[in-house]
Amino acid sequence: MQVLKRILLRGLRVPTSDPDCPFCEIVQHDDPDAREVYRNEHVVAFFPLEPATLGHTLVIPRHHVQDIWSTDEDTAAQLARTTVRLANVMRRVLRPEGLNVIQSNGEAATQTVLHLHVHLVPRWSGDAVGRIWPPETNYTEEQKDDAWEALRAACRKEMGR
Repeated sequence: MQVLKRILLRGLRVPTSDPDCPFCEIVQHDDPDAREVYRNEHVVAFFPLEPATLGHTLVIPRHHVQDIWSTDEDTAAQLARTTVRLANVMRRVLRPEGLNVIQSNGEAATQTVLHLHVHLVPRWSGDAVGRIWPPETNYTEEQKDDAWEALRAACRKEMGR
């Protein structure tokens, strides 16, 4: 039996969950209010309880991972693949004028549920969401250059090129 179990699970990520996570409840089918849109062996997509616009959908990995810094590249790829596919379905079905794809990490970035998730927010002129970027910033050229040089150097060292 153990051999069969290992064969069946080889190469598959067994979903893990956090008992205190509301998104893990949705993955486990324990939230009767969840309006699920899509599910496969890697991800679940559903409407949040308080959508920013009609059609606002969250895409989450089925296993519990807190944020982008805690995920692996395979999970990120599955999440991205589903996000792109769902965005195309959303465009065809809802016909929005635009779309925000938002992924927040940490309290400063307004992450309120500590389970990695991507927001797909269909947008229309005059919707209730409004602008998401400040109209302007006042960073000096030196500050921008310092950030640019630090990131470029770290990318070369850690990622090559």
